[in-house]
Amino acid sequence: MAWDEWEQLKADASARGSSRMQLNEAPGAKGGGGQGDLTVNQQDLAAVGDSAFKLFEDLGRYGRDAWSSSQTAAKDLTTQEFELGGALHTVQERWEKSLTTLLDACAHISNHMDFTKKAHAGDEYHIASTTSSISALLKGFDEGAKR
Repeated sequence: MAWDEWEQLKADASARGSSRMQLNEAPGAKGGGGQGDLTVNQQDLAAVGDSAFKLFEDLGRYGRDAWSSSQTAAKDLTTQEFELGGALHTVQERWEKSLTTLLDACAHISNHMDFTKKAHAGDEYHIASTTSSISALLKGFDEGAKR
């Protein structure tokens, strides 16, 4: 796609004045209903939560193993007036920021799975075999946005 073409597409979208997201459907899928295409069970959710927790633990335990030696090397190289010292320090800072972001995401996923399990423990329906269609999911998102 050429730059001019991209600019034209952006201008056309802006002229329509629509800033909402639109999801297209497959032909013949009007109205939803029928057997859904998304199935989830408690074991799947538990596996996701467990994996996120294990990754959180391992990253927390091993993700900073090279920090001390990297900082020492960066300082030594900088002292010896090698530009590589500053670059190594920058890499270490970016690693730390990325690691922290990933740790936060893993904790969020793990905690959310635990919360969801507890929140739905007393529901009339059982999460063991919840099936939903895309239409039902969209309806749920619309209802959530109204709250």
